[in-house]
Amino acid sequence: MEIRNQVVMVTGSTGNLGSAVVRAFSRAGARLALIDHSADRLAQTFPELKDEENVLFLPSIDVTNDEKVASAVAQAVDRFGRIDFLVNTVGGYLSEGLLHETSLKAWRHMFDLNATSVFVMCRQVIPYMIQQKSGRIISIAAGPGREGRAKMSAYAASKGAVIRLTETMAAELKEFGIRVNCFVPTIIDSPENRKDFPKADYSKWLKPEDFADAILNLVSDGGRAITAAAIPVTGSG
Repeated sequence: MEIRNQVVMVTGSTGNLGSAVVRAFSRAGARLALIDHSADRLAQTFPELKDEENVLFLPSIDVTNDEKVASAVAQAVDRFGRIDFLVNTVGGYLSEGLLHETSLKAWRHMFDLNATSVFVMCRQVIPYMIQQKSGRIISIAAGPGREGRAKMSAYAASKGAVIRLTETMAAELKEFGIRVNCFVPTIIDSPENRKDFPKADYSKWLKPEDFADAILNLVSDGGRAITAAAIPVTGSG
């Protein structure tokens, strides 16, 4: 599938990874439907795109809110006629210590941010992809989602849910020409992670731009045979 003129919907578009994904798809000539929780960060992050005919800004969207997501997806389809790729980059990390020290609030926050966001977005986009009999869905898991680690109960469980959702959707949608995969990255180079790990060797961390290129490669024709995969992305570290 050629990327030029295809329609890609990206959640968390102004985040460290999301913005790299947006710029990579923009350079490849895709049409962009950009979702962000903030009311104004899209225009601030992408001033060069705000007046582009092939770009739709969708601000103030809570991706765990079914009605708001339904509205955003409908706007994108009304504008572009279809959605070819969905890239779920929304996610985050929170730990309050051991499992018995973890609050129910923290547990629910991790599941909403990392898993419910994927469920709601896919729930709304899939019917359009089924209708057009094609599509690619990419989500972001994490290593603890494959192998649980101490003091990461909520995070690990929520990222594990992303992997199981990916496998389930792939099994359900393969007959419609829809491929569903997720990436399992190591630590991504970001200002927040550099602040948390000031003594780390940043040269070995995964660059957001390299991660974005991996996503483009997967949704291109070269990735047409891959589905239900949880793909490690490790950079040079």
